[in-house]
Amino acid sequence: MLEITTLAERPEYLERMYEFADAWPTFMHNDPIGNAFMGQVPVHFPDQCVVATEDGVLVAHGRSLPFVFPDENRTDLPSGGWDRVLHWGFQDLRTGRTPNVSSALEILVRPSHLGRGLSHEMLAAMREAVKAKGHAALYAPVRPNGKTDPHQPMTQYVEQRRPDGLPVDPWLRVHVKAGATVLQVAPRSMVIAGTLDEWRTWTGLPFDRSGDVVVPKALVPVHVDVPHNHAVYVEPNVWVRHDL
Repeated sequence: MLEITTLAERPEYLERMYEFADAWPTFMHNDPIGNAFMGQVPVHFPDQCVVATEDGVLVAHGRSLPFVFPDENRTDLPSGGWDRVLHWGFQDLRTGRTPNVSSALEILVRPSHLGRGLSHEMLAAMREAVKAKGHAALYAPVRPNGKTDPHQPMTQYVEQRRPDGLPVDPWLRVHVKAGATVLQVAPRSMVIAGTLDEWRTWTGLPFDRSGDVVVPKALVPVHVDVPHNHAVYVEPNVWVRHDL
């Protein structure tokens, strides 16, 4: 039997949230902002992180965090997307501010349970958890992993629709079906930099020439500078908003 609750209701699953791996490519595990903050999200905000179990087995989990928006310094959603909203959320926690909105960060489904509509149920549960806190909206810097052409601008990709009018991207479609509005591209949502040897380790590619290099599962090319021994990946995501 499938059961979906907040992590606050079943804290025993906090230590089990890493039982199965995410689907992100290896290089994406080297975002310094994500590495600094993501592990702390379920610790500090368990009432708006959700877990799904089936006969006691963890089959999905999702994370969101609260933040203040808008205010005198935050008049627009950040172009820094996922990285920046993590920083905002923990800055507000540290300074004792009272958040009024939240941002979804991740919904992860165990591979054995993909294709069963569980992502829709998890998003609905996350919406309800955030709504229960009295927040007016749930935002999300969505990673449209259906994008397969790294040279296509994200601004063009988000405009693509199926015959039924829904986005061609599966993750954007999940959000739109749940009532979200697609707002804008966050052009530098995640920034991952490394030496050429680090990128070789992460990808198995030679990284022996300067310029743009296409890396499998990257949404845009990686920018390589051989003389200066570094490469930088700047990933665009897409802001959506769920009014609650």
